[in-house]
Amino acid sequence: MNQPACDFDRFKKIHLMGIGGAGMSGLALLLRQMGFDVSGCDVAHSCYIDKLNTAGIQFRIGHSREHIEEFHPDALVCSSAIPSGNAEILFAMKNGVPVFKRAEVLSWIFNRRIGIGISGTHGKTTTSSMVGCVFESVGLEPTVAIGGELCDIGGNAKLGRGQHMIAELDESDGSFELFKSHVAVVTNADWDHVDYYPSLHSVLSAYERFLDNRAKGGKAIVCGEDKGLTALLEKGIKGEVITYGWGSSWDWGAHEVVHKPGGGINFKVLHRGREIGPVTLQVSGDHNVLNALAACVVASCFFIPFEKTAEALQTFRGAKRRMQHMGKISNIDVFDDYGHHPKEVAATLTALRKMFPGRRLMTVFQPHRFTRTAAMYREFADVLTLADEIFLMPIYPADEMPIEGIDSNLIGDLMNQKGLRNFRLCSGSDEVVAQVCEFIKDGDVITTIGAGDVFTVGEKVIQQLQKTGLPTNAVALET
Repeated sequence: MNQPACDFDRFKKIHLMGIGGAGMSGLALLLRQMGFDVSGCDVAHSCYIDKLNTAGIQFRIGHSREHIEEFHPDALVCSSAIPSGNAEILFAMKNGVPVFKRAEVLSWIFNRRIGIGISGTHGKTTTSSMVGCVFESVGLEPTVAIGGELCDIGGNAKLGRGQHMIAELDESDGSFELFKSHVAVVTNADWDHVDYYPSLHSVLSAYERFLDNRAKGGKAIVCGEDKGLTALLEKGIKGEVITYGWGSSWDWGAHEVVHKPGGGINFKVLHRGREIGPVTLQVSGDHNVLNALAACVVASCFFIPFEKTAEALQTFRGAKRRMQHMGKISNIDVFDDYGHHPKEVAATLTALRKMFPGRRLMTVFQPHRFTRTAAMYREFADVLTLADEIFLMPIYPADEMPIEGIDSNLIGDLMNQKGLRNFRLCSGSDEVVAQVCEFIKDGDVITTIGAGDVFTVGEKVIQQLQKTGLPTNAVALET
């Protein structure tokens, strides 16, 4: 998969493998809006497929050489999750169809525009979404490509008529190094994607290369509060660097942060120690204060007045599966979050504690990937104690094969060793729904957390409670 992406505009018909994923479906929509004839396939139907069908993109279930024979594409684009030895890929190559990775094609689109590349182990979807909303609000009509659905644009990608492109850049396979950003944002840098990065040092080296690859005269926007990024700042980042974080220690800072009961935040923004104005958010959590602050910095780089930025951020409703409010039954609130790293889980639970002080927090957690669970099960066991009641689901494998001895029991066993009894191991979503509906009490807050299909649990709990109502004798969990 080493064809030159700069030749991509010579193609007309494009076939995408793995088109049902957030990133690939967004790319498919962009290509379709650019005038390409697009088709795609995936192993299963996903929530993104209906939007693709509406856009005139043909979809097939599974991966097969028959797709190449049916659609006769000029180029094949593959998700990084699909092995290079896949039969459909091999058949395409054998028949002279060039094969590209998603990032090669997306970077071809990005590098021909004024690119704003937003990266980081956590927070990049929300930060990208916030920046996109700010640019939209002032009429810049940017092209947007993010890894989740943005409520405000009703999707995960949009081809704009303006010069700017705002893209969430995924570090999971190193492909974000292909992007030449005019403004490069790094929200944080933690050890994750352990199947690709052997250590935190290798992660930091990748971010350093990403920042070094900025377009000529490009700016780097870096969160100074992150320990990993502090190491890069101390080492020295080439070119113009703008920092942000808490208080007046950085170029841009947030202070006087007030978390509002039930959701939302107020805070004031400092620029080089001088207060420039307040920001009000509908979304919650300290992490979203930092995400919004990064959006303020990006907007300032393009001379968008702070008042306009604050107005746009106040209307921002969030990205789907990022502390998304799924519904309310009686006095029970149900949330869903995509968090799949210990720090993300901790941020979500901490935010919900501040939103709903005094209310019982019930959490359904689905670990994501065997490799991540093997590396981080101790940290997961620690952060889950922020919840009052915990329901552990089996590991969602994504594209990984099982690893002997690695399952959710690793987390549960550690909790047992610590004397914790407020958790329950469940065999699957049906058992989780039954258990939650049995133990739920009026006033509880339920959150489902994980990057797999755990969001369906919240939907089913809401449906079940609508049918049956609350149990009359709910009690605390005992294992």
